[in-house]
Amino acid sequence: MEQQNNKLLIITAPSGAGKTSVTKHLMQCFPQLAFSISAATRQPRANEKDGVDYHFITVEDFQQRIRNDEFIEWEMVYEGKYYGTLKSEIQRIWNKHQTPILDIDVKGAIHVQGLYPTQTLSVFIEPPSVEELRRRLESRGTETAETLEARVNKAAYEISFKQSFTKVIVNDDLHKACKEAEEVVGAFLAS
Repeated sequence: MEQQNNKLLIITAPSGAGKTSVTKHLMQCFPQLAFSISAATRQPRANEKDGVDYHFITVEDFQQRIRNDEFIEWEMVYEGKYYGTLKSEIQRIWNKHQTPILDIDVKGAIHVQGLYPTQTLSVFIEPPSVEELRRRLESRGTETAETLEARVNKAAYEISFKQSFTKVIVNDDLHKACKEAEEVVGAFLAS
C-alpha cells in the first residue's frame, strides 16, 4: 500500500488534550487534507454521526475485520471498546489525491508511523498538565468516576511517549496550539 508520493498526517494525544479541536482547525486551513474516519465499537456521543465522525460497528464486525487484516492499526483502547483505521479508508483518500489526517490514539500513532516512516508527520498534542486534563474530562460530563480515573491514568502513561513523535505541541492555549500546528502542517504539505 505504501506509495512514496502519498503522505499521512497523524494528530495524537491523550483523551481530552485537544486533538479533535486541532484536527478540525487543520481541516479548515488545508483543503488537501481529508479526515480519516476511524472505526469504533463504542456508542455515538450526542452530535456524532456514523460515517462522518466514526464508522460505528459492532464488536463482532470489528473482530472479523481484524481477522481479515483490514486495519493499518487497531486497539482495544478500553475494555470492549475497539478503535481502528481501515486500510480502505486511507486508500480512499489517497485515490482522491488528498492527504489523510488521522486523529488516533498514541499506540496506534506509533504503529502507523512505523509503517510509513518517510511519509508521515506525527503531531502530539500535550495537555499543560495531568490535572488540567482531568478538569477538561470532568467538564465533558461523559465520564463515570471509574472511566475518568482510567482515562487520566492512561493519559499520564501516553504522555511518556511524546518524544516518539515528529512534533510536540503543548495545548495550554487552543488558539496558539492551532496556529503552531498550522505552521508545521503547512510546511509538511508543501515539502
